[in-house]
Amino acid sequence: MSLPASPVVFGPEPLSIDAIDALSKRRVTSCLDADPQWRERIDRGAAVVDGLLDREGQIYGITTGYGDSCVTAIPLAQVAALPRQLYTFHGCGLGRFLEPEAARAVLAARLQSLCQGVSGVRFELLERLHACLREDLLPRIPEEGSVGASGDLTPLSYVAAMLCGEREVIWRGDVRMAADVHAELGWEPLTLRPKEALALMNGTAVMTALACQAFVRAEYLLKLATRITALNVAALRGNPDHFGARLFAAKPHPGQGQVATWLRADLESETAAPQQRLQDRYSLRCAPHVLGVLADSLGWLRGFIETELNSANDNPLIDPDVGDVMHGGHFYGGHIAFAMDSLKTLTANVADLLDRQLALLVDSRYNHGLPSNLSGAPAARAMINHGFKAVQIGASAWAAEALKSTLPASVFSRSTECHNQDKVSMGTIAARDALRVLELTEQVAAATLLAALQGVHLRADPLPAPLAAMVEHLREDFAPVAEDRALDGELRHCLTRIRSRHWPLYTSAA
Repeated sequence: MSLPASPVVFGPEPLSIDAIDALSKRRVTSCLDADPQWRERIDRGAAVVDGLLDREGQIYGITTGYGDSCVTAIPLAQVAALPRQLYTFHGCGLGRFLEPEAARAVLAARLQSLCQGVSGVRFELLERLHACLREDLLPRIPEEGSVGASGDLTPLSYVAAMLCGEREVIWRGDVRMAADVHAELGWEPLTLRPKEALALMNGTAVMTALACQAFVRAEYLLKLATRITALNVAALRGNPDHFGARLFAAKPHPGQGQVATWLRADLESETAAPQQRLQDRYSLRCAPHVLGVLADSLGWLRGFIETELNSANDNPLIDPDVGDVMHGGHFYGGHIAFAMDSLKTLTANVADLLDRQLALLVDSRYNHGLPSNLSGAPAARAMINHGFKAVQIGASAWAAEALKSTLPASVFSRSTECHNQDKVSMGTIAARDALRVLELTEQVAAATLLAALQGVHLRADPLPAPLAAMVEHLREDFAPVAEDRALDGELRHCLTRIRSRHWPLYTSAA
């Protein structure tokens, strides 16, 4: 991953997943595009909405009710009140609240969608959304309550309400009331114009933001799992010929070949340890084939997510040049749903792979001479020490839960909202599932990484330079396990390192 140049520019040009990730972590600043023609086009869309109010009878969500209530005409005297009604009755989200990083990503994703210029909103609305990002004023968004079409209505209602000085927000690390923070900032809460609440809420920003987070975690996990595999091959004195260039030229999936290339770079050495088996067990020998599916999928996953990120995904759309109202279903999150359902399966396979490698490491029947359970205790205390026995049990539990969670959310469409929303994407549930599977797989990776570190310590063979450098990095945080000790604190610290992408890994792209 390469960080985008600072600042990130919101405007008519596309943004990358990496830009959203950097913004969510506050690693870069941002600004709105200064192009006066683009800014004028945004306001022209809002002017089209105002003009339509003067000359047309019914415009969905502007002079009609919402959803199934589109047959209900709204008198002009009540049109101004309609936006607040929309975000108010959708204030029914439950579950845990999104973490600040996710909330920032949601704001960035919604802002980028509105920047496409066909949502009929004022430029002032874009400025306020961007100001919230700049000041780190974040909506407190419950995770649950979206079926992914008509977009993320309920979770995005918390964005709309925040802009209007309502509901709870997070500011400077504290939960506050939006009205109080507006007062401290000297801001006048917005009064949303016709179409603006719909433009904010009727879209895929929450699922897309979560998908961006999931993608960058999966991208790093791929490289980490490859490095862990290399350490385990070394610890088990496996056969590096399983990753040969000529071998993989015969089955040329690009990502699979990239993983094999990384493994060759890690393992090729003139001082390689003697091999124990002609053919290693599948969790070592077939690691490029398992990890390669994820590697080969990252390209299309990125394409699905970034296309959604840089799209206008509300309804109706307003053509600011022609003045037409275009009714459709761009709020439907099917591409994100499929991408996230796919990613959680790809990721769970990584958990399963690493769990099997860990099982080989701890079992004296299969680890080729390493102590049972990787215990480093001296002979006098070996009988009461159990090394990584419980860690392997934990990893098996986390892997099982990850595998259990791969049931695709997108096939569980439910007919909702008086059968108006009778086919929905479940994209937000799929994205939340993907993040949970990633969390569990990272836990398996942490356990297997520490076990691999113990394995190469106990084996004491010379390591090729890339693995020796990795061990040196790891030893800054994790000491060998001689006498049994509780490892939960070290596992949590390892997870923190993984999620911050602390260790530099392979530079070439999959």
